[in-house]
Amino acid sequence: MTIQEMKEKKREKGYSYALMSELSGVPLGTIQKIFSGETVSPRYDTIQALEGLFRDSPMVCEESAAYQVNSRHTQGSYTIDDYRALPEEQRVELIDGYFYDMAAPTPLHQRIAGEVYRQIANFVMERDGSCIPLISPIDTQLDCDEKTMVQPDVAILCQNDKVKTWGVYGAPDFVLEVISPSTRRKDYTKKLSKYMAAGVREYWILDAYQQKLIAYFFESEICPVIYGLNEPVALGIYNGELEITFSYIAKWIEETMNAEMYR
Repeated sequence: MTIQEMKEKKREKGYSYALMSELSGVPLGTIQKIFSGETVSPRYDTIQALEGLFRDSPMVCEESAAYQVNSRHTQGSYTIDDYRALPEEQRVELIDGYFYDMAAPTPLHQRIAGEVYRQIANFVMERDGSCIPLISPIDTQLDCDEKTMVQPDVAILCQNDKVKTWGVYGAPDFVLEVISPSTRRKDYTKKLSKYMAAGVREYWILDAYQQKLIAYFFESEICPVIYGLNEPVALGIYNGELEITFSYIAKWIEETMNAEMYR
């Protein structure tokens, strides 16, 4: 998406620079310089974060063979049946009857999710634990209703009867979402409220571009705890016995940022 296209989207949506900064995590001054033309060649990750503001919105499913959805439905009224009718290659999430398009995850995104999953899985296996760690893509019918199907990046289920042959029916005990520029607003707001309301006990948001982890321990308090990636963080659902370390993840983030800076 070009800067001019983003300017047009900004006008269409009525976004202020301050709101764009809040939703994207890009500093206000940086956004103003980009849109005024003062900054001619913005960083790649900055552009990705700004593009996410305009792409992270309900997907418009027109009557077409591409989506194969019921043309009688409108956004807000789509169901699990409509979700399952989509082509397998079409990656979306269904939240409260709305389809949200999902871009393919980046290599950095996959490495981060995979490393957190590895540490959790190793802990569970070494102790012959009963909880089940899962990694995306995994269909999760979060509210046990017909209008929401999400795909958390990493999840832990301690009630095995929630695991079905097709995916997960109900709220996981733990969820990690790795922030992508295109999913930032959804993960920070919409999914946060959905996971809390559905009964998820613990929700982590790992934001590689801001190099921080935001942890919500819903069983004890609503306010999040913010960590840097230079310290281990304990999972509340394991009473502190399992700590996730981020040394490899921090190294991968630094390498990716340096590569993008000189691209």
